[in-house]
Order: sequence, then structure tokens, then C-alpha cells
Amino acid sequence: MYFTPVLRSEALKVRTLRSLCGTLLALFAVTTAFSALAGVSDTSDPEFDPLFMSLSGVMPGQIAAVAFGAMVVSSEYHGNGIRLSLAAVPRRGRWFAAKLVVVAVPALAVGLLTAFAALVAARAGLGSAASGLTTGEQVRGVVGCGIYFMLMALLAAGLTALFRSGVATLSTLIPFILIISFVIGDAAGGATDFLPDKAGQVVLYQTHEGTLGPWAGLAVTALWATAAILAGAWRLRGRDA
Repeated sequence: MYFTPVLRSEALKVRTLRSLCGTLLALFAVTTAFSALAGVSDTSDPEFDPLFMSLSGVMPGQIAAVAFGAMVVSSEYHGNGIRLSLAAVPRRGRWFAAKLVVVAVPALAVGLLTAFAALVAARAGLGSAASGLTTGEQVRGVVGCGIYFMLMALLAAGLTALFRSGVATLSTLIPFILIISFVIGDAAGGATDFLPDKAGQVVLYQTHEGTLGPWAGLAVTALWATAAILAGAWRLRGRDA
């Protein structure tokens, strides 16, 4: 079977599952709402960064991105649907590639739209406090935020294929994102700069310090996502459905 029919089939699955569409809607709503709230916060903090404040809704919003990536893959393991999918598409690598495309494209599209809406909403509240942001910095923040959401969704998709369970993926990634990065903090020195969430979020700051720059940070997150995808592909190829 050619790749295009497989891709259409996988895209149809995403469109017809309300929970997946609801997750993308949650990504937009949560990120925009939290960024809008941040836009009316105190700007007297000496470490205030107007770009990050405008896009700070990415912190809770990334949970929805992770959930989307995990659910797209884990839906195949409900009721042994994976057996039917692989019977229809015996080439597992082709099927998995199509699965990753239908994770990446919606996550990127919704992520870009969300980042733009969050920036507009937050800037309306920040007013003159955000006047120092250049057009290039805002474009970089919006594009980087969209890419970051996509990479986190792909990271979750790869781990779900590895674990064969969306619950296991969410139980691993969500505490990692919400707790470990903050608990480790300065105790681990510069090592935390290379964690997938910390590295990718550098692109959201107007100014940044540390080892990684904005695009280098996203490249590190991309490496994490690639490693998860390769591990998931290895598990998919090496184990019976």
C-alpha cells in the first residue's frame, strides 16, 4: 500500500475521534487563557521578560500537546485495534510514519495559531511593558512555540509506541515536565538546560542565558523526540501486535 492512502486513513481517525479534537481545543484555550492572565500581572520584577510572559501559557498548554501525541498512538491499543491497522498496512514503518505525520501537522498548526493568539492577548494586557519587543523576536517566539508544541507531541507519540500505553506515557512525561525540572533546579547545574522542556523553552525568552540559544534549544528537544520515535519504532517492529 502506498503512503498517501495510509496517511489519509490515519488522518480520518484523528478527525473522527472527538477526544483528540478536544485535546487540541484545550491546547488553544488553556495556553491563550493563561497567557492573557499573565498579561495583567506585575511587571516590576527585575527579571521580567515580556516575550516569555506573553507566551507563558505554554507551561500548562504543553500538557495538552503531550496528551494529544499520546492519545493518537494509544487509541490503536484499545480493543486490539493495532492488529487491524497492521493487517491493513503490513509495513509497520510506513504505518508509524503516517501516524507521526498526523501528530506533527495538527500539533504544529494549532500550536502556531495558539502562540499568535496568546501573544496578542497578553500584549493587550501588558501594554507599554511589551513595547520593547521587536517584530523578529515576536515572530521567533510564535514560530518557536508552535515547533515546541509539535516536538513535545512527537516525544509523547514515540514513548507511547515504546510503552504501548498512553497512561504510562502521561504518567512519565507529566511529572517529568511539572516536577523534575523544577525540583532538580540549580542542584544539577547546567544539566537541566538539556532536558527536553527546558531546552525547547529557551526560544520563548526575549533574552536568554546559558549554554543553549533559542534554535539550539529546539534542536535538543528535537533530539529527544527523535530518540523516543526511534525507540518506539524499534518496539513496534520487534514485537507482535
